[in-house]
Amino acid sequence: MSNTYQIFLISDSTGETLDRIFLSLKAQFQNIEYKVNSYSFTRTENQILKILDLAKSQPNSIILYTIVDNNLAKFLANNCDEKKIPCFGVLGSLILSFSKLFNQEASHEPSGQYALNEEYYNRIEAIQFTMNHDDGNLLNDVEKSDIILLGVSRTSKTPTSIYLANKGYKTTNIPLVNHNSLPDNLKKNPEAFCVIGLTSEAERLADIRKNRINSLKETKSQDYTNLEIIRKEVDDAKATFKKYKWPTIDVTRKSVEETAASVIKIHEIYLSKKNG
Repeated sequence: MSNTYQIFLISDSTGETLDRIFLSLKAQFQNIEYKVNSYSFTRTENQILKILDLAKSQPNSIILYTIVDNNLAKFLANNCDEKKIPCFGVLGSLILSFSKLFNQEASHEPSGQYALNEEYYNRIEAIQFTMNHDDGNLLNDVEKSDIILLGVSRTSKTPTSIYLANKGYKTTNIPLVNHNSLPDNLKKNPEAFCVIGLTSEAERLADIRKNRINSLKETKSQDYTNLEIIRKEVDDAKATFKKYKWPTIDVTRKSVEETAASVIKIHEIYLSKKNG
């Protein structure tokens, strides 16, 4: 029997929630091969039947779905049962349990999480702010930031900032070249802002920088990838963080999501102290 499984992800919305759930799920099982077939905005019985016909024709098919319309979800489950295709609803039991807990009927509206409410517009504003304040740009209004990330080149400042922006945090990231890289208001009032230093092992930074230069065919100074110079950059950055008592995160073995989670926790602590 083949160890390659055909995973059919069926969603009545964008499919983003289902994608993330499956990523977390498959990380728990090693040495299993998957081929993912994603179907978003699936909202009719005809769409479902076409997908199930394809799934039936493939070996080792498994279906995961997020469909909030009860009738359509039942139609999918019943047809999967008839065709003997393993089928798992991701949100159904949760919606039912919360409905009982809250003593309130669920709306069963697809894309409900994407309603154009205040939270949505705040998130869009945060994304726009963060993109405008990437890589040390527009430092004249840095005080409007929820979070300020500092670090030497290739310490995941930009991807972490973008991830945070999608969570609604206005984030400025500043490349730390030397002490003069810091805006004066940060140096004068280091505790007035939620500033977090990102650092990494020098060897890891050297590898990342070399790969970037090779992939983009850039012609940067050899100092950029010189291990001894990078070590000094990292040590100087750590000294700066220590001087101003800014918390630091070592991103060497962290994913962007893990780094962002640590940043958010530090931001929560910062707010509790500020408002306490």
